Amino acid sequence: MNKPKNIKYKSMRSVLVIWFILFSVVPLVFMGWYSIFKFQRALENEVSQRLQGNGREVEALISDYYTLVTQQRDKYSQDANLQYNLSIADEEQLKQIATDWIQKSAIASVSFYDRQGRLLATTFRDDKNLIRNFGQSSERILLNEKYLNYLKDKSDIGFVDSTKDKMSLVLFSKVISPAGKHLGYFEQMIDLKDSFLNRIKNRLKIESFLIAESGQIISATKDDFKKIKINSNNYKDDQFIEFDDRNQTLGFILYPLSWDRSKFYMGLGTAKQDSQIILKNIRIAFLSMISVVSVLLIITILVTTNWFLKPVQRLITGFRSFDKTDQLIQLPINNRTEIGLLTETFNEMTYKIYQTRSDLRKKIKELELANTELKEAQGKLVHSAKMNSLGQLVAGVAHELNNPIGFIFSNTTHLKDYSQKLFDLIEAAEKAPHEIKKFKDDIDFEYIKKDLPKLIKSCQDGAQRTRDIVLGLRNFSRLEEAQLKEIDLREALDTTLELLQGEIKNRLQVHRQYETIPPVLCYASQINQVFMNILSNAVQAIQGTGQLWVTTIPLKANVNQPGRVQISIQDSGMGMDSVTLEKIFEPFFTTKGVGQGTGLGLSISYGIIQNHGGEIQVRSQKGIGTEFVIIIPLTPPKMVLPS
Repeated sequence: MNKPKNIKYKSMRSVLVIWFILFSVVPLVFMGWYSIFKFQRALENEVSQRLQGNGREVEALISDYYTLVTQQRDKYSQDANLQYNLSIADEEQLKQIATDWIQKSAIASVSFYDRQGRLLATTFRDDKNLIRNFGQSSERILLNEKYLNYLKDKSDIGFVDSTKDKMSLVLFSKVISPAGKHLGYFEQMIDLKDSFLNRIKNRLKIESFLIAESGQIISATKDDFKKIKINSNNYKDDQFIEFDDRNQTLGFILYPLSWDRSKFYMGLGTAKQDSQIILKNIRIAFLSMISVVSVLLIITILVTTNWFLKPVQRLITGFRSFDKTDQLIQLPINNRTEIGLLTETFNEMTYKIYQTRSDLRKKIKELELANTELKEAQGKLVHSAKMNSLGQLVAGVAHELNNPIGFIFSNTTHLKDYSQKLFDLIEAAEKAPHEIKKFKDDIDFEYIKKDLPKLIKSCQDGAQRTRDIVLGLRNFSRLEEAQLKEIDLREALDTTLELLQGEIKNRLQVHRQYETIPPVLCYASQINQVFMNILSNAVQAIQGTGQLWVTTIPLKANVNQPGRVQISIQDSGMGMDSVTLEKIFEPFFTTKGVGQGTGLGLSISYGIIQNHGGEIQVRSQKGIGTEFVIIIPLTPPKMVLPS
């Protein structure tokens, strides 16, 4: 076999160098990278653990705030003065109570609502730390319906609210009189904003920011932190985030905080400058070590491969020389290692190949002669199969033609007799008109008058039947159609069944189940040959009376399969076992007796359908029957050729 000329072979030296690097330098690089990675993770874990401790301190502070508002709730909700003023909706007194309330605690805002949830008064601490009030306005402000429904069964509800520059911790509480009467609601609010974060920074020496539910950063110890992008749909407790702040890198964790049943996050961070310096020194040391080891390995590889590849190159040269000449080539053995053994093996191999080439040339000539004889024998067998099929077809057609021709032949005797009597009647009428009635009775004119049209009609039917058989035979052969042509497969099936009518009638019941199918572009004579082979086998498989089903259906087209048509031919014959079923498409396989079949009919049919881009499937069960399913595309592939 000739070597493909477009293949580019690689240098073994390069391959060995690459493999040495893969099995030495690459593992070293991986181990170094993995060590740096683990060291970096350890530093991050150390920073994370430190920030976790800071987060617990912040969590304790938020817990103190919650304790404060619950204590205030318990104190003021039981205060008789507040209960009275809330019940009569005294706005001024409520403001005074709220002012005193805010002055004595860290609460930033207090609001009062009546039993219906309508706002009565609000007192709050503004940005300048001044306490301000406002009461009812022209617009009716109502407590959220969701909170009202919740507080029907509960005494209070806590949640987190956020605005553009602050986050508020809110606690709504219901006020109940000693008699159990519902008097109204009050709201306490603690604001978390920049001042709160700066106190944490001064106390814990860390940077921080607050995160709204949407993922937006509400407030931070530095405005640059608001550039950090956080996915609100993918919060992770203790999630580690890096942020480059001018000349240093900060590491943040997202620490979860709770307020009643609500949860929010706070970012806590610290500088990573010291750990980055350590990592940088480790990377420099690692790269230096890799460079030195790589240079030493490459020098070792070059020396080793040079010693190893010289004898291999001589072998390659010997192989190429042997490939270009028919002469025997032997190489000297100068090496006592495995390379020397390989050279000795090469010499033995070339000697055997030289001998084999000589024998092979003789065998090739013998095979060429045998192949020529085989092709001639194969052509004769195919011709014999076609002649056998043609003989069966001609026998059937002859049998079919015999009946109408027999009708016509038997009727001509009576027609001749009747015509002679009628001529005699005409001559008698000319000679003795008065005796015409007697002469009519003598020749039984009334009977001739009735029987003659029947004889003529019988002859016409026989002639028409003969014409139909000849026309069907011509359509079946289609000798004039050696090119691709669109045909209706239903008409082709009907024509084939018509030609087999002699074997079918009075014995088989044919069920034609034709669905509307589009025309198929094919070689008509080839397709008719397939139908004839399969239908003829089906008819012969039925001993005595039986059933034959012929079905056509269109198949849906898709991207991978264009439009196709399916033809099913099913009989109620003997059926086949699994062993026979596996061999029916093999050339020269037949279950018929000697001289009754060549075993090429189904093999030829299989090849025709394959050339048309289709397929044949067969299902059979012993004693029940056989079904052949033929699938043909509407347009055959370009490689289909007439046989």
